[in-house]
Amino acid sequence: MGRYILNRFLQAVPLMFIISLLLFVLAQNIGDPIATMGGRNPLRSTDRIRLQRQLGLDQPIYLQYVYWLIGNDWTKIDVDGDGIKETTGRRKGILRGDFGKSLIKRGVPVTKLIWERIPNTLILMIPAEIIILLFGITIGTISALKQYSFTDNAITALSFVGLSMPVFFIALILVYFFSVLLQRWGFPYLPSVGMFEPEIGKTPSQVFWHMILPVASIAFVSTATYSRFTRSSMLEIINQDYIRTARAKGLEGRYILIVHAFKNAALPIVTLVGLDLPLLLAGAVITERIFAWPGMGRLFLDHLHRADAPVVMGIVILVAGAVVIFQILTDLVYAALDPRIRLE
Repeated sequence: MGRYILNRFLQAVPLMFIISLLLFVLAQNIGDPIATMGGRNPLRSTDRIRLQRQLGLDQPIYLQYVYWLIGNDWTKIDVDGDGIKETTGRRKGILRGDFGKSLIKRGVPVTKLIWERIPNTLILMIPAEIIILLFGITIGTISALKQYSFTDNAITALSFVGLSMPVFFIALILVYFFSVLLQRWGFPYLPSVGMFEPEIGKTPSQVFWHMILPVASIAFVSTATYSRFTRSSMLEIINQDYIRTARAKGLEGRYILIVHAFKNAALPIVTLVGLDLPLLLAGAVITERIFAWPGMGRLFLDHLHRADAPVVMGIVILVAGAVVIFQILTDLVYAALDPRIRLE
């Protein structure tokens, strides 16, 4: 198993190189970051040239990629009342953990911006993932055990409703009912913006009340997806001969369901979880935007809009690395659930 993990990591090296190269080229063509630095006042041509030289944007794109990977020496020239002040330094490069500095928030390291937002994203995404797994697997199993009954038909109908509705539509419906209408009718209502009320502060109770609507919006659609996958997998397993044999032996139904059926039906669900977990770091872009939640998704959108390539690249490389790691973990879980699977 150790050799398998080592081989997978070695395979991931050229994969990450290709991904980073493609993403870097795309990130460099999303816009002009210098155009947004002057605010409402356009930059003078001399200032623009100076900023391009300081930021290294005047170099060919292949050199910019090499500098981004392995680092380079930089020089910053400032002109003030005391004359010309020149500052030099060296950026280590992403291979040594230096993602560079934001082009928009001058002097702020990309890693600092990301680590400030990751806790907020995990506060939102981890409870959502727990709810998705709990309700999605439970509802899907009940639907499979009661095939073609009224319960199964009702669950199937609600699942298709959840799958057909985009996340932003679900979020707007929840905001309109639980925030707007309840407030208008004089009932207690749920907040729909931010993580806490500024006059109260970031207390656990404030964060809890503010995260209810975003979590519900994320969980609704994904729960429908998990329930459909669970139902399909369970229906395939519970009709197998070894399940009928276990029933004929007089084993308890709950034991058959947990030990024999669910363990073998879990492989497709593990695949879904393995794809979802890396996205916990990326955050929910649409949901965070609607609810003004200060997480990774909102950070990505804000800096993508202003063509801040170092921040955009930092986020997507972090997510790409998490995908590679979690896919290896998914393969290990496969082998644990099904002894027929060999990793060697």
